[in-house]
Amino acid sequence: MKAIIETGGKQYLVEEGTVLYIEKLDAEPGKKVKFDKVLMAGEEVGHPYLENATVTGEVVKHGKTKKVIVYHYTQKNRSSRKKQGHRQPYTKVEIKSIDVK
Repeated sequence: MKAIIETGGKQYLVEEGTVLYIEKLDAEPGKKVKFDKVLMAGEEVGHPYLENATVTGEVVKHGKTKKVIVYHYTQKNRSSRKKQGHRQPYTKVEIKSIDVK
């Protein structure tokens, strides 16, 4: 069965065994995580969410993505050049089950 969940302001299409890289969660590796914001499960569609549906996953690890370099530059002004980097934290989650009651 497939489902669409919402977490971290983004929507993901998942099924059992799917591995996701999502916004960082406050859960330790090995712990179970429940996603209650289920938009669709199987053939059922919620408005906006399904009431009795949950998706359960297990936290595999936490990490950071590759560094993204950002340049701030103003033309004809040598004093306003700035190089900045950013690494976004993530949580790797494996989907274990999709429950619809």
